[in-house]
This record gives sequence, structure tokens and C-alpha cells, in this order.
Amino acid sequence: MAQNIIIVGGVALGSKAACRFKRLEPGSRVTIVDQDRFVSYGGCGIPFYVSGDVSDVNDLRKTSFHMLRDEAFFRDCKDIEVLTRTRAERIDRQNKQLHIRRPDGTADTLAYDQLVLGTGSRPRRLVIPGADLAMVHTSANLNDAQAIKELVTKGRVERAVIVGGGFIGLEMAEALADMWEVDTAIVEYFSQIMPGFVGPQFARMAQRQMEKHGVRFFLDEEVKAIEGTDTVEAVVTDKRRLEADLVIIAIGAAPNVELARTAGLRIGPTGAIVVDEHMRTSDPSIYSGGDCAEIRNLVTGQPGYYPLGSMANRQGRVIGTNLAGGSAVFKGAVGSFVIKTFEAALAGTGLSLEGARRAGFDAVSVQVAQLDRAHFYPDKAMVHLELVVERKSRRILGIQGFGEQGDAVVGRINMVAAILEDRPTIDRLSNLELAYSPPFSSAMDVLNALANAAENLLDGRFQTIDADGFAEKWVDGNGNLLILDCRARQDGEPFAKKYPDRWINIPQDELRRRIEEIPADKDLILICNTGVRSYEAQLNLKDMGITAPLSVQGGMVTLNKWGMDL
Repeated sequence: MAQNIIIVGGVALGSKAACRFKRLEPGSRVTIVDQDRFVSYGGCGIPFYVSGDVSDVNDLRKTSFHMLRDEAFFRDCKDIEVLTRTRAERIDRQNKQLHIRRPDGTADTLAYDQLVLGTGSRPRRLVIPGADLAMVHTSANLNDAQAIKELVTKGRVERAVIVGGGFIGLEMAEALADMWEVDTAIVEYFSQIMPGFVGPQFARMAQRQMEKHGVRFFLDEEVKAIEGTDTVEAVVTDKRRLEADLVIIAIGAAPNVELARTAGLRIGPTGAIVVDEHMRTSDPSIYSGGDCAEIRNLVTGQPGYYPLGSMANRQGRVIGTNLAGGSAVFKGAVGSFVIKTFEAALAGTGLSLEGARRAGFDAVSVQVAQLDRAHFYPDKAMVHLELVVERKSRRILGIQGFGEQGDAVVGRINMVAAILEDRPTIDRLSNLELAYSPPFSSAMDVLNALANAAENLLDGRFQTIDADGFAEKWVDGNGNLLILDCRARQDGEPFAKKYPDRWINIPQDELRRRIEEIPADKDLILICNTGVRSYEAQLNLKDMGITAPLSVQGGMVTLNKWGMDL
């Protein structure tokens, strides 16, 4: 029997659910209701449209075969009616009706057999003086994108301040600073960028990468006001005043749940709509997904909120299947992400160390720096990875990565993301079979090496100190500190000469016969280029009775990438 399906929201989830359902039940009727003038566009491409990487805004609305996804496309190609500029005002669950407001202001009702809520999210706003001034924007939809792009292309923006150092803030900063050479600053309330997603060390690496391209960062600062008469003139924080022609507010998103809440649907602890594995709400005739829905975190087992376009598309297909009587499931998410920072990439999946401990895990982390291809292959770069594991069970809880060849970084993150749902332990990653050829990886892939380092750490063979800890000891100036550089003479001796009171160079292969040169009463830290030789030195010293030294995780390349100027 033919159905009447109404879908509220036509960007990622709504359009995907509609198209999937129509393929399964072509004889049923589908209507998409959206209050905007644009539907079915790639919202994640907005920063790249602003930057100029995507030249035409309509490219974000086209299919891979260059057809514009507008009302006519859905009508003629998909047999789906799309009502743009139409507001969904109320759901009458008892009578299965959606009350709408059409573009001309008239009220109407649409009957449904099943309803889908893909109402998305809205950008969080600052409630401060000047927040409503001209030239204060968010970056939530194509209207925002067009407005910002027009301002920069017309030369009206010389200085921009972005409030928020998360995904959108970093991407918009690159968009403005790269192509348009706008003097761009980011103000972040927390003490690091990407708070909650990566640890401070990897956040610092990404920050330094962007600073090389002129982006300025002001961390641990609260925006108090935006100054200006008719338009923006400056942003005032609790520590400074930053002149600006343009302000972009990028402090996160909140799910649009007003329609669901007034209809009496269940709202979860994240503030989003509660759905089951089939993406059904608390009303069995109503489905929801995308930026307005709450799903299960597959690592913690707790409710999570993931406003990501890729996830909305996959959920939309599940919903479309189930509208047609299927039983498709969407079990949840592990929280995978990747962000471009000019020539480099920052990525992760699962929990950061801080997030794991906050979730109640007794967690530790280990870091490795290794070439992403075979060491003898000419095209190679260093990739930095951090693995988060539960101490007792050795279960992998998450991984973060940073590197200058984004394919190498995101490839490793995706490998771990694919198995996190299975609650893997480090031994699985240690022996994970990966495709190998010198142009693509090492014979012992960095992922295998990372798991092995975690095993050594948990078994007590590997005593470590990270870049933050090393910097703290170095700056503290403790007279008892001694750095043992395990690299070859040409690499280590210049540092020994530069810091004769706290740095000695003994190559790792000479350590056993020169053991008497190491003072027994020093606070000893071992270092090499990437951490491999300093770990070997640690084992050798332990065998010779020196059990206290720490090895710098990731070695000198990590300290340099982190920003320590030695």
C-alpha cells in the first residue's frame, strides 16, 4: 500500500532518506519541507568555497554528475516534492499531521503515514554586547557562505577575528588567511585548540602549523564584547582588544529540537532527539537523525552527539530503508574526524586521553613518530600518532594523528576507527594486517609500532616523558637535569656543546662501553630523533643498573613539531 512520507529538513539526512525510500517504494509519495531556499548541499564544503578552492557555490549543490539538486531536480529525477521557504510549525501526532507555514504566510497541514525529522542544528551564539552588529557572521549554511565570500572578494575584509578554535573556526581561518591573505586571529576560551578532541600536544602541533601561515591564536581568553558603531571595529576579550572588520562566531552547534520537544518526543541528555538503532524516535511513526539526533558512543556506551554530514548521510539511508519496512540499524559512532591545517592534517577517532579519563577509564597514552612510507622511499614524511588505551584491559579507546601528508594520517586513523566498535586490545593492532608497498607504508607500519610501544609501556619496559613534560623540566632549569642524546655524533654533539652543563651525547651503539660517563646522581632523560634509539638505550641502561631514566616520546622530531626551540 502506497505511503505518504513527510520529511522535515532537506540537507543531508532528509534528502538521503527521501531518495533511498523512493528507490524502494517508487509508488509512495514523499514531500520534503525546508525553511531555507537551499536543499541537499555539502555544508562541510563551505570553508572551501570561502577559500576559493570551490569556485562556484552551486558546486556544493550538484551531484557528482553535475546536476543541480534543486526543487526541479527532485521533482523530475526523483519524483519527490520539495517545499522550500516553508516552515514546519507543529506536529499533531494523534492525527498524524504536520502544520506548516508556506512562503506566502498561509498556514496549511500535511498528512503523513510516517514522518522524518532532519531539522539539523543551529550555530551557538554569544550573548554579549555587539553580537548583532553588521559583519558578525556564523558559518552554518550557504547563505552565510555567500555573504562571507562576497565580503572578502570585494576587499572589505582586512582583519578577521574568529571566535572558537574547533572544526569550523580552524577551517574558516585557513580559508581567510590562505587565499585572501586576511589578517586572521582565533580566540579560544580553552587553553588549546580542538578542546575535547585531541590532547594538548597534538593541538599545539596543529596550532604551530597554522601560525606558520600567519594565523594568530589567543588561547584561554573569553570574548566579552564586540565593539563598533554601525559595523564591527574590534573584539574585546578579558585580556586584550583585537581590531577587526569581520567576526565569525564558531563556538559549536546545538541541535534543533523545538519541533520535536513541543510534540512530546523524548530528548536525551545531550539535548538532542533520542532514537533507537533503527533511528526511530519515541514515536514509532517518527524517525530522526543527523545533527538533531542523539546516538550511542560505541566506545563509552553513553549517549553522544555528532553533527557530521557523513554520519547524516549514512543515517539517512538507514531511515529510508526502514520507512519502506526494512530493519536496517545504525549502532552508533566512535567519533572519527579529520581537519586540514594548510599542508597538514589533524585527525582522530574514539577518545582522547582527557576524554577517556573523564569517561571513567583508567587510561594511559603512548606516542610514536615514524615515517609514513618506507625510509628509503624518496616521497615520505613524518606522521605523529597517539594511542589511548585502558590500563588493565589493554583495550584501545582512541587514537589521534598529525602529519604533513594527510592521506597517511587519515588512513591510519580510519584503520583504527573500523575496529573500535569491537573493543580491540593492543595485541590486535600490533598484528593488524595492512597492505604494504614502500610508496605507501613501512614494512612495520606505524600503527603496528604504536601498538608495540603501548605494550612496552604497559609492561613496564618503556618509561616515557612527552613534549609537554620535557618542556616543563627544561624551562624549570633544574640543575640536576641531564639530557642523554643517543643519536650519532653529527646530530648530538652540537647540542652537547651548546648546553655543556645539561646535555651529553653518547650514541646508542656506544653506550655499554661508555657507561662510566653517565653520572649516577642526575635526573636523566634520554632522547634521539624519533624515540627508537632512546628506548633501546633505556633497556641497556636498565640492564646495567640505571633504572630511572625517561625516554622522550617521539624524540627530537616531536619536540620540534611541538615548537620547542633547542
